[in-house]
Amino acid sequence: MRYDLVVMGGGPAGSAAATTAARLGARVLLLERGRFPRQKVCGEFVSAESLSLLSALLGDTRRDLLDPAMKISAARLFIGRRTVQVDVVPGAASITRFELDAALWAAAQGAGVEARSQTTVQSIRGAGPFGVITREGEFEGSAVIDASGRWSNLRTHHPDQGPSAKWIGLKAHFFEAAPSGTVDLYFFEGGYCGVQPIRASRPAVNACAMVRADVATTLQEVFGQHPALRERSAAWEQIGDAVSTSPLMFSQPQPIRNGIACAGDAAGFVDPFIGDGISLALHSGVLAGQWMARGDFSSALGQYADEYSRRLLPVFRRSARLRRMLSLPHVVLGSILPLMKVGWVGRSVVSATRVGAA
Repeated sequence: MRYDLVVMGGGPAGSAAATTAARLGARVLLLERGRFPRQKVCGEFVSAESLSLLSALLGDTRRDLLDPAMKISAARLFIGRRTVQVDVVPGAASITRFELDAALWAAAQGAGVEARSQTTVQSIRGAGPFGVITREGEFEGSAVIDASGRWSNLRTHHPDQGPSAKWIGLKAHFFEAAPSGTVDLYFFEGGYCGVQPIRASRPAVNACAMVRADVATTLQEVFGQHPALRERSAAWEQIGDAVSTSPLMFSQPQPIRNGIACAGDAAGFVDPFIGDGISLALHSGVLAGQWMARGDFSSALGQYADEYSRRLLPVFRRSARLRRMLSLPHVVLGSILPLMKVGWVGRSVVSATRVGAA
């Protein structure tokens, strides 16, 4: 039961890491405590900067997922009574997490990864090689990647957001008669809700919100927080069950924790409204997989941390500044938003929160 690399967490970051390392010749074990496919709280926005990376991970066998994906070429921001439209150039795609996670998991298996679902990692011992202990037994890995999410049982402590209120995430799909071809963000006091079209048997949208628990605890309550969203959602028909996650907390990203490489949300939780969470997960997973497959674990760990800080950390910093700006009182935002209607200003704001931006 010995492996060159053990990856914990089968979401976008973990599957990307496992696939990448396996293609480089490593013997990889991928462990997921849940079971795929499943719904997860996610905006389901895949930025153009990550589409080519996603295509490379999935290979030509999944053109059926990428080619017919809904295209997103603009974003609309609804703040108070003001609406600002910003071009998303190059365009993004809308892919449900249900489909995305299943496709990435299958791609990892196709690359030769031994993938085990419903296998919870209970603890890790050692410092390279590592003993990864589960109820199904113990596995030895020369290197380990933690991609198990921000609230993994593997973490000895969790980020402290301080005295501020508890934030929760909510998501569901809804049938809508004529969805806009844009990603729409409705901001209100105490949160926001993103809406974008998704591929379904009938015209449909994904509604995903981040909201303070003292403001709303259901999507129906969220919809009532903004007049335009309340009017738009009145005729919606829900598809399946809503899903939620909490609490949502922000902290300084840590690509290394307890001597282990971390990827995706296990390394850092990005402000959701920027729409680059999936991209950051894929990029961090690929980076971790590339470095951890090199054999010299101690040296590779430092190299991964350096490259993560250089390529990905700036996105977290810029998105945090943008979140603080959009959290200003609406009367103050009213004097700032008109600037975003200027083409290059709006495009600069969007590109600043993308992986690889200058």
